[in-house]
Amino acid sequence: MRRKLPPFAAVRAFEAAARHASFRRAAEELCLTPSAVSHQIRALEAYLDTALFERDGNTIRLTLTGRTYAGRLTGLLDGIDAATRAVAEPRPDTLRVLSTPGFAARWLVPRLGRFAQAQAVRLRTSDGAPSTDFAANDADVVIQWADEPVPGCLVEPLMRTGRYPVISPALLARHAVERPHDLLSLSLMHDETMDQWAEWFRAAGVTPPVHALGPRFPNCELATTAVEQGQGVSLAYDHMVRDTVAAGRLVRLFDTVTQPFVIYSFVCEARRAHEPLLRAFRDFVFSEVADDARPSMRAAAE
Repeated sequence: MRRKLPPFAAVRAFEAAARHASFRRAAEELCLTPSAVSHQIRALEAYLDTALFERDGNTIRLTLTGRTYAGRLTGLLDGIDAATRAVAEPRPDTLRVLSTPGFAARWLVPRLGRFAQAQAVRLRTSDGAPSTDFAANDADVVIQWADEPVPGCLVEPLMRTGRYPVISPALLARHAVERPHDLLSLSLMHDETMDQWAEWFRAAGVTPPVHALGPRFPNCELATTAVEQGQGVSLAYDHMVRDTVAAGRLVRLFDTVTQPFVIYSFVCEARRAHEPLLRAFRDFVFSEVADDARPSMRAAAE
């Protein structure tokens, strides 16, 4: 029996446009232009000899036929995706985790040995913000910066924290830092992702410098690494440097902390959130974050 199959590229374009109710968002998902998506859909309509969308200027609405067809196609494409992953992933007992280098080095790796299934984790780090495009990022879990929603994904805020200045013991031994104003004479490490020195100085009762001394780094991890090497002072995220401070490689300066906010979230495809290994890893990282918070909660109570 010969199958009657439409052009696959046209099917993908139509299903994405139907799911997003937008040619533009479908184009972003498929890395195409909106006009290319429109062209593919018109080719599919010609192949089927029926209209799938009603068009009114920039507004599109599925026809009854289009709605029925899209509903069936989504399930079929999900099935193709699952079947392909089953073949392409030779070890179904592995969990591919994508995160920033800072999260991996400062927080996850030191704790990973406590995860009962640590041998199943395949950890990768990103150059910039980790991609949450699960169709392209070759990951099962992403530790995303902040907590922006991702279509089709479960996004759970994982880590909420504020920032405070840190310095190396060697630099502190050479330069007396007794009050916040003393920091103005030191080299301050700046973070291009989110520089909050002005906010911290205001919270500490100091007028922020107009032109602060110090280099700029692409992210907070590089800034903190420079501080460990005695190059200056950085604003570090409490959750990320607590272990480093406890080990004596960094010294926290002052009690003033910037306003806490979500710096990392746990992200996975919603349809896979129930998978045992993924769920076990999710429970592990949330439990570790909760354990980290308990000493601070006790100190605040005292």
